[in-house]
Amino acid sequence: MIVAANGARHRHPVTSRSVLIGRPRWLRWPSAARAVGCVATVLLAVVGCTTITDGAPNADTEMAPAYRASVSASVSASVATSSKQESQRQQSLTTRAVVRACESFVTSSKEAVDRVNDFVAAYNRGHDTSAVEGPAVDALNHSADSVEGDANGPLSQQLREGLNTYEDAARDLAKAIRAHVGTDEFNQRVNQLNDSKTEAVKRCRASL
Repeated sequence: MIVAANGARHRHPVTSRSVLIGRPRWLRWPSAARAVGCVATVLLAVVGCTTITDGAPNADTEMAPAYRASVSASVSASVATSSKQESQRQQSLTTRAVVRACESFVTSSKEAVDRVNDFVAAYNRGHDTSAVEGPAVDALNHSADSVEGDANGPLSQQLREGLNTYEDAARDLAKAIRAHVGTDEFNQRVNQLNDSKTEAVKRCRASL
């Protein structure tokens, strides 16, 4: 948490039919006889083959419904599995987005708070704040930039709003320090940053 300033100094958002072949005109009887013999041989072969297969040529109407049911069940199971896998993938993407955004927020906000407290401490002791003013402003803007960059994933609306509020407060405070606003306005900006940081921490915890 950032402490308040005592004295006076100090936004913006701090994926076929078969074809029957007739006898050609040029075909003579000897050739025709040989052809008949060949055809007979083929037919015998065919007949010989057809005797191997048992059963009726009609479709098995009793098996058809069972087959269709089996196929339907297989398709349904495949769809359900794909849906589950996609749901798990989306959940994984969301979790990673939350972790990335919240880690960025927690790490950068701590650095920002530390640098602002350095600034406040120097100010309250009446020391020259020029050496600590720049680091405080830079840390606040860096934190806001980091949160903004890592909050674009599939986050919940509540978490996104919490992080955006913190981002705005950090930029507001950075501008207040840079502008050397009065103590009351500075402390107001500090309170806004502290409140938004606390709320963002709560929403990060609720999202994990």
